[in-house]
Amino acid sequence: MGRQQKRKKANVPPGHETPLDFAVTNRDQGALAMVQEAIQHKQVMLAFQPVVSAADMKTPAFYEGLIRVLDETGRVIPAKDFMGAVEDTETGRQLDCLALELGLANLAAEPSLRLSVNMSARSIGYSRWAQTLKRGLNKRPHVAERLILEISETSAIHVPELVIDFMDELQAKGISFALDDFGSGFTSFRYFKDFFFDILKLDGQFTRNIHNDSENQVIAAGIAAIARSFDMYTVASRVESPEEAKVLTQLGFDCLQGFLFGAPTVSPSWKASKKNKAVA
Repeated sequence: MGRQQKRKKANVPPGHETPLDFAVTNRDQGALAMVQEAIQHKQVMLAFQPVVSAADMKTPAFYEGLIRVLDETGRVIPAKDFMGAVEDTETGRQLDCLALELGLANLAAEPSLRLSVNMSARSIGYSRWAQTLKRGLNKRPHVAERLILEISETSAIHVPELVIDFMDELQAKGISFALDDFGSGFTSFRYFKDFFFDILKLDGQFTRNIHNDSENQVIAAGIAAIARSFDMYTVASRVESPEEAKVLTQLGFDCLQGFLFGAPTVSPSWKASKKNKAVA
């Protein structure tokens, strides 16, 4: 989003930006330029975080592939540091394409892998994204059953009819869908009635310190129960302590995700084992 757009959005007259406005604009412009350069030089990768079964917290049910870029110094930059600046731009669509391409490549290389990849609802009508998926499935149709596409709550609500039709088409091919960050925006029970998501991921604001928060326990339990009634698999995200994991399991969540079970890594176990075999 350029400076003129930001000014218009905030109703700030030209020449009246506050120091904070100026700092935010410069930060976003810097993040956008960094991501564009990373894409140009193919310095984009996925970091993999396990999503474990609540019944057996040592067993990953699937992994989430999280987009990462390298800056000019070679540091791995997480999405939270740049996604806000690129999400509404062409660069954001390009990142969605690269995330999907990398996800499909990993699914093809590791037959035991089940993987979720994030995408914005804004990419649904993006021809390059559709071509990337079509090309990947034409080469290896079987990977569809191991691919999960994650769409955030705030993204899905912008174009609900488009999302519903999109999901219907791809679910027929075997692809699953996860509703990400549920509860982060203007949560609506319409998601349960109109959308046929396979997986619901509870936003981390409800899981944090949940063992000491009776209100969040009631909210999380209610969401888990409703999701179960609609045959949706439930995941509690950002789980960081054994106490949180225990309560969320008791509340009925199927899976757990967070630093307690593993940080996102660009060198997952299946890649490391193949590398070691190659060296041997």
